[in-house]
Amino acid sequence: MTTVRIPEHWPATEEQARAVQDELRERVILDEPGPPPGTGHVTGVDVAYDDERDVVAAAAVVLDASSLEVVAEATAVGRVPFPYVPGLLAFREIPTVLAALDALPCPPGLVVCDGYGLAHPRRFGLASHLGVLTGLPTIGVAKNPFTFAYDDPDTPRGSSSALLAGSEEVGRALRTREAVKPVFVSVGHRVTLAVACAHTLALTPEYRLPETTRRADALCRRALRDTYPA
Repeated sequence: MTTVRIPEHWPATEEQARAVQDELRERVILDEPGPPPGTGHVTGVDVAYDDERDVVAAAAVVLDASSLEVVAEATAVGRVPFPYVPGLLAFREIPTVLAALDALPCPPGLVVCDGYGLAHPRRFGLASHLGVLTGLPTIGVAKNPFTFAYDDPDTPRGSSSALLAGSEEVGRALRTREAVKPVFVSVGHRVTLAVACAHTLALTPEYRLPETTRRADALCRRALRDTYPA
């Protein structure tokens, strides 16, 4: 496990964080299709918090995209580097997530975040932020639609509807299990929305949430327990 220090010059105020978002958002690439689903590696990242100790643990779990078997995994733990502010959550998570990715022994391939990319009030959620900083193709698969509107998709698995900010499509509500609440998919960096949805379906053969998210969630929670046992 990697122990992470808060980076020098990390934003300390909302104003500073929004300025960073404004600068980095211009670097998001939206015109690349991304890797085909079922090929190479696909990596899930997730974080868990210990609020009493002001600590965050991150996990990165690499799966073989065709078999969904675990290829590699890594964790990192550090101090929470930014206060809780809606729309700026990436600034609480990025340093430990980057450390976990850096600790992997193999290329991560596509990175799947438990959160948002373009489906974000400033069009720059964790998936986009992480993609720009690493250069990796990234997508966000979230459990809820944040502040955006959508029509309920049809019942069958694979059905989808637009996730809308006014008339702008910022993602898709995607049904990964028949008659089960959809997940909310958005582009992060270097992937199209159609390919992001195809990856999400490939990663959900049994459950509503992608295997990448399920495994990374379990691993970061375990890392937190191992670091600070009850």
